[in-house]
Formats: sequence, C-alpha cells, structure tokens
Amino acid sequence: MIGVLIKKGAEASIYLGEWCGRKVIFKKRLPKKYRLPELDRAIQIQRTKHEPQLIHKAKEAGVPTPIIYMVDLEEATIVMEYIEGKRIKDILNDLTSEERIKISRQIGKLIGRLHKSGIIHGDLTTSNMILTPEGKIALIDFGLSEQSVDLESRGVDLHLVKRALASAHYKYVNECFNAIIEGYEEEMGSDLTRDVLNRVAEIEKRGRYVAER
Repeated sequence: MIGVLIKKGAEASIYLGEWCGRKVIFKKRLPKKYRLPELDRAIQIQRTKHEPQLIHKAKEAGVPTPIIYMVDLEEATIVMEYIEGKRIKDILNDLTSEERIKISRQIGKLIGRLHKSGIIHGDLTTSNMILTPEGKIALIDFGLSEQSVDLESRGVDLHLVKRALASAHYKYVNECFNAIIEGYEEEMGSDLTRDVLNRVAEIEKRGRYVAER
C-alpha cells in the first residue's frame, strides 16, 4: 500500500502517503492494455525517467517544483514532495482583482522561465499550480512535459493556459491572461512574446476552423 489514491489520470495514479517520515506524493504510471507489453514497458520507463529530469531542470531555471525523493523504474513510480498550499483553480475566482492580477503575473513569469530554459510544461491548467503558505506559486505534474524551443510548442502551452482560464475562470479570463502575458514578457522579452502570441492566435483560428467543419 503506497498511500491514499487522490487522483486517477489517463497516464498515472497519484497517491498521498508517507515515505521516510515525510508527507509525499507517489506517482505510479499505469500499464496501457492497448499497447504491446514490451512497448508499453519501454514507454513507462522512459516517462518515469523523463519527468523527474524536467522537474529538476525547471527548478534550476527558478521555477518552484516538487523535490524528487526517489525514482523506482521497476514499479514505474516517482516519490516526490507533497507541496502544501491551495490549488490556484480553487482560489482564483474568490480573490480581489488586484490579487488575481498579481498571481497571474507571477504565473506568467514562471511560464517564461520554463520556456526560456527550453521546457514545455504540456498541461498548464490552474489545477497544476499551487499557492504555498509563503505566497509562492509552485508548478506540479510535468507528466506531459518536453524539451523544446519551438514556437508552436510554446504557443500550445500558452493556448492551454488560456483555455483553462476560459473553462474554470471565465469571468476573469482576459484580466488573468493579460497579466500572465505581462509576466511572461518580463522573462522572454517583447519580440519573442509577440511571436508566441501570434502563434497562439493561429492555434485558436485552427481550432475554430476544425469546430466549424
């Protein structure tokens, strides 16, 4: 028994438990029955290795992320720090406009640091952002992350943020996204930010075109 199941995703199950006297998260990758067993095993091992590497690289770039305590390739399990705090998803709508803008700008700076270091998060929703008791924001769940400096990948990352805001925080989507871009621009510079935003607009157009067909 590795703890209490708190989330069952398509890729992995997340358990909250204890390890060496610490409160931790166990992230266990699930086998996929539709894949050949040998291929499935190779993918499980590769992703179990890959995620901690990118979490560590993000930390080096100045982005708060969970500490990795252990990687068990045999069990396709990562043991990592449980970050105390509140999910941004649960609090953003109840904040004052000033607080929302401040937090959104902070989120934008963190995304900018990731992108500047060649990291694409891949699942930038407000569920994967934790406001700690110290007032910092930590990013979690790098299960879909990758290394890339492609404009398209960066555009998709920001498009995901915007879509997540429109879904869970629709009243404040413009206020929050504009503040995220301000923070992002501080890290990435105005030229790169403009290029990425142009790509976000293209991605949105493509989505509308597919939806209308």
